Amino acid sequence: MVGKYATETLQADAAGIARAVHILRDGGLVAVPTETVYGLAARADSDEAVAKIYAAKGRPSFNPLIVHVATPDETRRYAHLSGEAEALIAKHWPGPLTIVLPRRDDAGLAEAVTAGLPSIALRMPAHPAIRALLEAARFPLAAPSANRSGYISPTTPGHVLATLDGRIDAVIDGGACAAGLESTIIAVRKNGELAVLRPGPIALGQAVSSGAIEAPGQLASHYAPGKPMRLDAAEVAPDEFLIGFGAVAGDANLSARGDLNEAAARLYVCLHLAASSAKPQIAVAPVPEQGVGAAINDRLRRAATLPHA
Repeated sequence: MVGKYATETLQADAAGIARAVHILRDGGLVAVPTETVYGLAARADSDEAVAKIYAAKGRPSFNPLIVHVATPDETRRYAHLSGEAEALIAKHWPGPLTIVLPRRDDAGLAEAVTAGLPSIALRMPAHPAIRALLEAARFPLAAPSANRSGYISPTTPGHVLATLDGRIDAVIDGGACAAGLESTIIAVRKNGELAVLRPGPIALGQAVSSGAIEAPGQLASHYAPGKPMRLDAAEVAPDEFLIGFGAVAGDANLSARGDLNEAAARLYVCLHLAASSAKPQIAVAPVPEQGVGAAINDRLRRAATLPHA
């Protein structure tokens, strides 16, 4: 598949959804908008289709995927639900919350989806395009972010095509994503304990980690713009592209009003602008560590961490 043809762009209408379902049913890859970022979807019950996700993204095989479902009832086919899990689903689904649960032995999903772990990450998204796709397909979709692994997450079709054109079958054009930041991930342990593995649009507490990869987005180096980047910049050097916030205008601004929700929605747009600028380095103004600001700073810290050689 890789590099042999141009990726098809589909509209987020009935015809586009029908074409996407046909591609997915045959084991292909379709980038689809969600309320968070664009996801790279494949049918989660096919080993061959899921393998194509890892190949297209260049994703490490130990990094598990999120499985998207159309209804809460589907969750019970793939995972064991506790009272705590049921309460989270009732309160936050559909929406930008991924729940990591003990996986059923008879889940019937591709082994690579869970990367060999005894747990599974599940989400019921709210965006109308992926909801229509799930309802029409009638099979679960594995869908990590639709970009090359480790690079900046995509919030527009253009961002998707910048790294995956010719590597995937199609992208559904649903415009810009509203939240612009990947889902919050929370694990529900067998004993009922809750652990936030990745902060996101839904604030549920501080992220904790056992040091092991339990869910997507936990790699130390991730969302990288491909340039050196420093955070909490009080001043800027001539060779730095400054991403501002509030009164710090910068070359691009997360939110001139100092609105953290707007900043979350614009985070990856600004990182894409910084990555494509002629300036060789990036500086980012301070962002308050409160509410969704904790999730913004989590992504910025990972983006600023250079991978090991």
